[in-house]
Amino acid sequence: MQIISLLTDFGLKDVYVAEMKAIILQICPEAKIIDISHNIEKFNVRMGAFMLACAAPYFPEGSIHIGVVDPGVGTERRAIIVETQRSWFVGPDNGLLMLAAEKEGIKHVYEIRNKAYMRFQVSHTFHGRDIFAPAAAYLARGIAVSEFGPEIIHYTTPEYAKAKLEENQVKGEILHIDDFGNIITNISISELEKLGVSEGDVISLIIGKDKFQVKLCSAYNEVSKGEALAIIGSHGFLEFSVNLGNAARQFKAEVGKCLKISRKC
Repeated sequence: MQIISLLTDFGLKDVYVAEMKAIILQICPEAKIIDISHNIEKFNVRMGAFMLACAAPYFPEGSIHIGVVDPGVGTERRAIIVETQRSWFVGPDNGLLMLAAEKEGIKHVYEIRNKAYMRFQVSHTFHGRDIFAPAAAYLARGIAVSEFGPEIIHYTTPEYAKAKLEENQVKGEILHIDDFGNIITNISISELEKLGVSEGDVISLIIGKDKFQVKLCSAYNEVSKGEALAIIGSHGFLEFSVNLGNAARQFKAEVGKCLKISRKC
């Protein structure tokens, strides 16, 4: 049984998601379809990328993930399949898939051009149903990924897809701010290891013109109430938090803001 996951923005109402699932099951009746989320903020590619990157590692190897946060639908933006070391990602070439794909190690990227693996009539406004869902279903049927179209080497990789290690610091971005005000970055544990940072160390954090010193902890209550800390969240990214408080408010943080971290000497 092949697992196919779905992630869409809030703009795709229940009927449209049902249409995507129906197309998948027409082509591959044995597919098991799992919903990641259909509540991504409309047009918010960054939020969709973050949620997909959080969920994908917990799916079985060989799973197929469809992402549809697609404000560029109907334009010249390409439809792609990304093959990684452990799964496939199907969706628009707008950066939505790349945060998750980079974490898994990208092997190949293909543009979906072969009309044999699309719906017979492709609309201008719903490629999720007419291109992405059929492509995922045919992949699940065992069609070789190279059959869908040419391999491409130039594709959209947004800045937030990967933090950058420069000298003795890491440059990253704020990916997401959750309901608790936790600041979730695109910096992974591997970048911290390259800096020589481990639990118990103090991190220097720069957001805009403001500089902070925070301890890398293993639990929120390792610091006093109202005190800031750093922690590796369940999603595997570095986050900055305030124990029983709101880090985003305290640090004046916003999604998309650049930041720098280094180890306090």
